[in-house]
Amino acid sequence: MYSAGIDIGSVATKGVIYNGEVAESVIIPTGWSPRDASRLALRMALDKSGVSRDAVKSIIATGYGRVSADFASRAVTEITCHARGAFALAPGIRTVLDIGGQDAKVIRIDENGSVVDFAMNDKCAAGTGRFLEVMARILETEVQDLDSLAELAEPVAITSMCAVFAESEVVSLLAKGASRESIARGVLETIADRALALLGRIAPHGTVVFTGGLSRSSVLCRIIENRLGLPLFTSPNSQLAGALGGAIIGWN
Repeated sequence: MYSAGIDIGSVATKGVIYNGEVAESVIIPTGWSPRDASRLALRMALDKSGVSRDAVKSIIATGYGRVSADFASRAVTEITCHARGAFALAPGIRTVLDIGGQDAKVIRIDENGSVVDFAMNDKCAAGTGRFLEVMARILETEVQDLDSLAELAEPVAITSMCAVFAESEVVSLLAKGASRESIARGVLETIADRALALLGRIAPHGTVVFTGGLSRSSVLCRIIENRLGLPLFTSPNSQLAGALGGAIIGWN
């Protein structure tokens, strides 16, 4: 038998088919309809795995759009699912940093992967994937190309944490002759500032697991790790942590 976890985020929807390990996974854009995205993610994951819907004993929905997944066995908060998924990626860890499309969170977990405490920034898009998308658009590049721009550059300071004001600030910096490379580096430094402030509310110790879409930025990972002074763990499956955690909850 199998279980499934569907994490419906504001930017991407993730699906995991699980049978004691990840049998298959998908990541697709959420688009305008979380309901449609959740159904498509499940169907694609099942098709890729060759698993029939009847073989799935439980489907757990999580993420901001979890209530739209009316086919799910139940909905579980993203805090719980991210904690369980991150613990599966790196057993023994106690702190999770997750930066998604519209929010960022830090979770303290116990030796069983259960939530002990958490802090969350969900009031604005500062320091999230949406913030990065806006900055990439102004720099006339793609989000996935910001790393190559920022890799060897000296950062120019981005003083505005609000995405709206930061947009105006970056336009002004470009007009004054600042390079795209230095601005890209400054943008990643600004996101790191926000992440470090959030981590400070939980007082992390030991290795920190970095999950969510922004964990795919190797430059951002290095900035956070160097300034935090603690090891930062990422995995090729870091963006799947919420869906993985949901699938594990459904499996148990």
